[in-house]
Amino acid sequence: MRNKKIKVYYMGAGMISIEPLKALLNSSSVDIVGIATQPDKPAGRKKKLMPTPLGLWADENDVALEKPSSVNTPEFLELLNEKNIDLIFVASFGQIMKTPVLNLPNFGCVNLHASLLPAYRGASPIAAAILDLQTETGISFMKMDEGLDTGPVYCTYSLPISGETAPELEYKLSLLGAEHIVSVLEKIIDNKIKPETQPEKGASYAGKIKKADGAVNWNDSAEKIDAKVRAYYPWPGAHFSLKSPKKSINLTITKSKVILENSKLSPGSTVTADKKRWVIACSQNCLELVKVKPEGKNEMTGAEFVRGRPQFFDS
Repeated sequence: MRNKKIKVYYMGAGMISIEPLKALLNSSSVDIVGIATQPDKPAGRKKKLMPTPLGLWADENDVALEKPSSVNTPEFLELLNEKNIDLIFVASFGQIMKTPVLNLPNFGCVNLHASLLPAYRGASPIAAAILDLQTETGISFMKMDEGLDTGPVYCTYSLPISGETAPELEYKLSLLGAEHIVSVLEKIIDNKIKPETQPEKGASYAGKIKKADGAVNWNDSAEKIDAKVRAYYPWPGAHFSLKSPKKSINLTITKSKVILENSKLSPGSTVTADKKRWVIACSQNCLELVKVKPEGKNEMTGAEFVRGRPQFFDS
């Protein structure tokens, strides 16, 4: 029976980091001695400073945290050192941690990564799994080293993928992390589990997402484009330009549906555009644009867009 609490310093930023932190804060065996997130960053057209998802949750729940520009500065290292930390826990934090930080806690630094390592190391594992039409993903509890998600893995937990958007899947993975985090940390501290070196076979990398990644190619299958809609929601979005003889408009598809019918029309051609639905031909099967967002406008159904802009559909 452990006679003292596990002293944990928590570092997170993305939505996946929220539920595991809540689980630790509610645990009788863990003492959260500090929390860090990324500094607020400008967002939107007005470049208003916005907190990270974890920072926003902390603000709404009156939870104190730090926002270091770098966790590797001598000042921040001194702050950590004063806390006599057993373990630093990291979830979607977004800063590279150098050797002095990695070696500071008694039991090192543990990372919650949103994939079944060694698959999808890197910054965007959730989107990558959706894009690749995977039917399963999961989380890995990993001991951090100086590489990018290359450290040895304590354990993994899997989760089926069943048509979720990236935020929906991230939330499910966050809940999965919360379900297991306390028992995993207890086992690490009690030396009941040991990290195992990742195999290089099956290793893959998911880099940072760019705006251009969301461009729709109608020569792809409807399944691939639908996956892009879900993987890149809400940013950068699956986007394309619709043209008429006199005008063009940029659109983001925010919700889509695969229609299991092949069209004789060339990919990108409108198959159906009426008061009920808007369907476009792809290289394989067709895609219904259930909801779209015209540039600078509010989201609407595909049918609403068709009704409001007949110039794009009149033959």
